[in-house]
Amino acid sequence: MQQVVADFIDECETLEQLLLSAKPDDWTRQTQFLSWTLESVLLHLHFWNSAVDTALLQPEEFAKLIAQVGEALPNGGLRALEDSAIKPRGEELFEEWRSGFRQMQSRWSALDPKQRVAWAGPSMSVRSAITARQMETWAHGQEIFDLLGQQRQEADRLKNIVMLCVNTYDWSFKVRGREAPGPMPQLKLQSPSGLLWEFGQPDGINSISGSAVGFAQVNAQTRNAADTDLVVSGPIATDWMANAQCFAGPPEQPPVAGSRHRNVYV
Repeated sequence: MQQVVADFIDECETLEQLLLSAKPDDWTRQTQFLSWTLESVLLHLHFWNSAVDTALLQPEEFAKLIAQVGEALPNGGLRALEDSAIKPRGEELFEEWRSGFRQMQSRWSALDPKQRVAWAGPSMSVRSAITARQMETWAHGQEIFDLLGQQRQEADRLKNIVMLCVNTYDWSFKVRGREAPGPMPQLKLQSPSGLLWEFGQPDGINSISGSAVGFAQVNAQTRNAADTDLVVSGPIATDWMANAQCFAGPPEQPPVAGSRHRNVYV
């Protein structure tokens, strides 16, 4: 458990280092993700970090929060709820977010990884819960790196996210009311450090190869598969990469090819 929590903290600190260079006007600049501003991205991350911490420490309060989430969804979505729940903005929000994720480290590291914690849908193991927070930090961090025109230095802690993508293969279809069209295609992915990560069994038709970063970007819907180095072969692999979704919630459409990219004009 200590390692997976350390990976979450490292992911947060990578984003933290980028945000230390943000200028005052950057907080209200729009990203390529649904026109969210840098500030609203960080507010979203802080809201859900706080939510999972509340689920662990105050289950009854978390149940009230989830009831509010259920009420908010048909009435304008979660943005208004997140905005009202967290008051700081700009630099003050940044300080609250960084203080919040650091406070999580010691108490989450001490947990049994199999311990269950409530969530918006079914309960999760605390290991899965903190991995989901790493994934969201990495995924939403992408739009901030893109906005500020910076290239993130990736690390092999990305394997936690890749494993989440592998484990949500069936989910990518189920969330769309479909059954998976067949076994998961074979994956041959190069890790940030140059290792080869392999998953699935060969069927002679369906396969996906390329960088682990590109694979995770497609599953987290921060890039269209056409904008990555992935080599996608076979109908099942093509179908998956067109609909991949490693996160919970309703079905979401991946970005249009060419719409998500690193900003070269900062």
